[in-house]
Amino acid sequence: MDFLRPGTLAEALTMKAEHPEAVPIAGGTDVMVELNFDRARPEALLDLNRVTELTEHGTAGGRLRIGASMPYSRIIGELGEQLPGLAMAARTVGSPQIRNRGSVGGNLGAASPAGDSHPALLTTDAEIELASVRGTRMVPAREFYLGVKRNALEPDELITAVHLPPAEGPQQFCKVGTRNAMVIAVCALSLAMRPAHREVAVAFGSAAPTPRRVPDAERFLAENLPWDSRTPLPETLTRRFGELVAQATQPIDDTRGSAAYRRHALAVLARRTLGWAWADHREGGQECACG
Repeated sequence: MDFLRPGTLAEALTMKAEHPEAVPIAGGTDVMVELNFDRARPEALLDLNRVTELTEHGTAGGRLRIGASMPYSRIIGELGEQLPGLAMAARTVGSPQIRNRGSVGGNLGAASPAGDSHPALLTTDAEIELASVRGTRMVPAREFYLGVKRNALEPDELITAVHLPPAEGPQQFCKVGTRNAMVIAVCALSLAMRPAHREVAVAFGSAAPTPRRVPDAERFLAENLPWDSRTPLPETLTRRFGELVAQATQPIDDTRGSAAYRRHALAVLARRTLGWAWADHREGGQECACG
C-alpha cells in the first residue's frame, strides 16, 4: 500500500488525479475501522492531515464555509451558535477523542445512511464543495447521496468544504441508539425552522438507503403551524407530522433495530423535536432542547 502525503491542497489534488484509487484519510475514524477489520485494502492512502486549508472556516457569499477536515469539536466550540443543529449532531458523534479527529468531510466521504451530520446538512440546504485539478464544483446535499455508502464524488475529486447558511430560527437534532454517543444511530432526525419564511425543513437518517428530506411533512407544517399566535401546538398536529415522517421512511431490519421500530422511533422523534423547536420559537431563542 502506497502512502501519499501532500503538504498543500494543490499537491493533494495533483496526487488524487495521478492516483484516483487512493483513499483520502484525515481523522481516520471511518477508514481505519475498515482497514483494521480487513474490510478494505486500498492500493494507496492519501493523508490529508498536513493540508491546513481543509481545517479552516470562514464565510463565502453570505454562507458559512467549513473545511472538510475541521473536527467536530471545533464545529461545536466555534460555530455552535451559528449552526446549532449541526453542533447538536456533532455532540453525539463518538467520544471526545473521536470528535477531536472526525469531521463532516469524513462523514460525507463514507456516505453511510447513519452518518450523524447528514440530516443536519440536508435541513440547512448545505452544498458540498468538490475539487479536482479540473476545477471546483458545488453539489447540493440532496444530490450528493446516491445510495448506501455511495456519493457523487468523481474518482479524481476531494471533498474540500461544506457551505451552509447560519440558522434563521430554532434547530434540533436527535438520534436513537443504545446510548447517546459512541454508537451508530438506529435512526436520527433533524429539524430546522425558518419562521420569517414560514418554512420548516425536516430530514432523517438510518431509515432509508440514503439520508432524506421529508417534503410532505414540511409542507404540512408550513401550512398548519400557528405562526402568528405562537400558541402551544395541538396534539393532532404533532401526531400527524410524526405519521408523515414515518411514512417517508424505507427502513430495513438489522442488528441495531427492526424496520418497524425505526418507523415508530422516527415518528416519536419528529413529534419531540417539533415540540422543542416550537417552544424555542415561542420564546424567541435557539437553545438546544435535547441536551
